[in-house]
Amino acid sequence: MEIIERKKDLNEIKMLSPITWAYIGDCIYELYIRTYLINETRLKPHNMHVEATKYVKAKAQADILKKISDNLTEEEKDIVRRGRNAENHHLPKNADPEDYMYATAFEALIGYLYLIKQDDRLKEILNMTIE
Repeated sequence: MEIIERKKDLNEIKMLSPITWAYIGDCIYELYIRTYLINETRLKPHNMHVEATKYVKAKAQADILKKISDNLTEEEKDIVRRGRNAENHHLPKNADPEDYMYATAFEALIGYLYLIKQDDRLKEILNMTIE
């Protein structure tokens, strides 16, 4: 069930900035991790938050992207490349700039797949992040 309508067509989505893909990808990935923790653990909310940060921090996302990169299609690798090379003027104070670039690339991939409604592939990649 789609609770939020994704209205843009493929050409519009391809023209979006990779930072825009990462913007929505960050949200989708965090929702996935939080849902995973609710479904698979009996942690209290504070402990779930602590556990979730282990997955969603820039270093973890950069490591995940490097781990799954061999399983990506050429189109997905292109999205990752665009996300990694996107000019982002915001760097968090606790993240290594290279990790942040790769985390942005990972989030861009997640956001892109979400926006183009490749939900089966999105689930496949998200499931790889937990393994």
